[in-house]
Amino acid sequence: MKKLLNTIYATTEGASLKKDGENLVAHIDGQEKSRAPLHMIASIVAFGPIFISPGLIEACGEKGITITLLDRNGRFQARVEGPVTGNVLLRRAQFRLSDQPESIARGFLLGKIANQRTVLQRAVRDGHAMADDARSAISAATDRLAMILRRIAANNIDLDSLRGAEGDAANLYFGVFNHLILSDDSRLRFNGRSRRPPRDAVNALLSFLYTLLTHECRSAAEAVGLDPQVGFLHRDRPGRPSLALDLMEELRPVFADRLALALLNRKQIQADDFEWRDGGAVFLKDDGRRAVLKAWQERKRDERRHEFLNETTPFGLIPYVQALLLARHLRGDLDAYPPWLWR
Repeated sequence: MKKLLNTIYATTEGASLKKDGENLVAHIDGQEKSRAPLHMIASIVAFGPIFISPGLIEACGEKGITITLLDRNGRFQARVEGPVTGNVLLRRAQFRLSDQPESIARGFLLGKIANQRTVLQRAVRDGHAMADDARSAISAATDRLAMILRRIAANNIDLDSLRGAEGDAANLYFGVFNHLILSDDSRLRFNGRSRRPPRDAVNALLSFLYTLLTHECRSAAEAVGLDPQVGFLHRDRPGRPSLALDLMEELRPVFADRLALALLNRKQIQADDFEWRDGGAVFLKDDGRRAVLKAWQERKRDERRHEFLNETTPFGLIPYVQALLLARHLRGDLDAYPPWLWR
């Protein structure tokens, strides 16, 4: 399974990726910069104008290596993959249960909100320079999130009510998120979630990390034979990887939000790493993206104990473990989907 951690990120504009024997080779300005055996690669993510040779595309298709194309700001453009694999009976079960999604959607949300609450609690514990009013606001939010968790745990709540509870939790969580940012730079203030395009530096960083996490969760779903388009919590929409978005919900607070806070609070990412454009959109610059990608890959190597499996698991494998647990639930091997909880 460790090979699932191996994602190649190509970020240098004008670079070219080619096949040389059984290796992927990266060239910049005609010079070879690096190479990696194809059998050690699980996926390739290319940012901006990156040339990918037809021979490499063919080899990736044959070997099940997914190629994801993002624009220079991290927005999804296209995905290249080989023949779809997986157990047709598993997908039939997925399609059937997607018409009665409440139980599985509840599992995703219990994990998401519990992890949001833990992120806030850890921030209060670790944020020694935090003002008293900030601590009070965060403590009040964690108490209300606990109430929402109890509400979601009730088995008689329908899907619309689950989505409403998720919205309430998000308002509470992001309502105090700015208190978690310890930088005194006014350009790194968070004034609420904004997307398409992000309107401040913090949202630009979060959106970029969410894009990376979506890619991981989509790859995980496909790796176990699930259809990434058919979800339980997110509504079906043409071209939307609803199941990948479902799987990432419980992981976002820890994989993306907490990493964003660490990068900002340790000054590994600063305001000068962002570009403010006419119209109010904000995006990471090239150097900022590279710094985030380096931190992302390092975070994937961190290990935590998986409460359900009672085993130590690298962060990078958690999406694949959760996709596998979901598949086992759909097959009837598990009574319920066990969300991943950060302790």
